[in-house]
Amino acid sequence: MKGRSLTKYNNAAYLYLLPWIIGILVLQLYPFIISFYYALCDYNPLREPSFVGFNNFKRLFTIDPEFFISLRATLLYVIYTVPLKLIMSLFIAVLLNRSRRGIGILRTAFYLPSLFGGSVAVAVLWQIMFMDYGMVNAFLNSIGISTVTFWGSTKLALPTFSLLEVWQFGSSMVLFLAALKQVPSHLYEAALIDGAGRAHSFFKITLPYISPVLFFCIIMQTLNAIQNFTSIFIITQGRGTPLKSTYLLSLKLYNDGFQFWRMGYASATSWIIFSIIAVFTALLFISQKYWVFYSDES
Repeated sequence: MKGRSLTKYNNAAYLYLLPWIIGILVLQLYPFIISFYYALCDYNPLREPSFVGFNNFKRLFTIDPEFFISLRATLLYVIYTVPLKLIMSLFIAVLLNRSRRGIGILRTAFYLPSLFGGSVAVAVLWQIMFMDYGMVNAFLNSIGISTVTFWGSTKLALPTFSLLEVWQFGSSMVLFLAALKQVPSHLYEAALIDGAGRAHSFFKITLPYISPVLFFCIIMQTLNAIQNFTSIFIITQGRGTPLKSTYLLSLKLYNDGFQFWRMGYASATSWIIFSIIAVFTALLFISQKYWVFYSDES
C-alpha cells in the first residue's frame, strides 16, 4: 500500500514537471541540436538543406571579411562593457550597504534601469540623447565643449553602446549587495584593531569574501555582452554603423539568417558564438582556484 502511494505521488510529480520537460526538449534541446546540423548545410527555408560539411565554417574564417570585423567588434564590446559594469555595480552596492533612512528607495531606483534595459523605447531614447542635438551634446555645449558626433564616430559609437549596457547594472548590484551583507563584521573589527584602512580591508577582506559572487557576475555579464542584440539593432537598424564598427556577431547572425536567408551560414555563426562562450567559461572555471575563495563559515 505504501509503495502504491509513493508511485502515485511520483506520477503526480512527473505530471507537474511535464510542461517544463516539454519546454526544455522542444524549445531548447531540439533547436540546439538541429542548429548544428544546419551549420553543416547550405540551408534556405524555402528549400531542403544540402549537406556541405564544414564549408560554412571555412568560409567564415577564410572568405567572409565581415566575420573578423564582427569578432573584433564583439570582443571590444565585451572589454568595454563587462569590467566597467562590474566596477559600477560593486561601487554602488558598497555605497548602498548601509542602514540609512530611505536606503530602500535608493536601492529600488538604482535597480529600475535593469528592468527596462532590453526595451526598444530605452534604445531609442539613448539614441536621441547622444545625437548631435541631443541632451548630452546640449550639456557639453553649455560648458564650452563643441558638439561630439557619438553615433558617427568609429571610435565613439561602440563605447556609447557600452554605456547603455553599463547603465543596466542593477542585477549585479543586487547580488553584490546580498554578498556584502554576508561578510562577517568581526573581520572588519579585527582589521581596524590591526590598523588596516578602508582600502586595505576592501581588497583583503571584502573582495575575497564576495569573490564567488564576483565570479558568477563575470560569467553572466560576459554572456549577456557577447549575445547583446536589441539596442545595437534598433539604433543602427541592423547595419552596425558607422563602417561596421558596431557590427557585432549577433547582428551578423541575424542579417545572414533573416535578411539573406542563409540559415545554414547563420547557424555556423551561432556555433562560433557558442564556442567563444564555452571557451571563456572554461577558462574562468579553471582560473577560479587562484582567486575565488569559498568560506567555510556557516
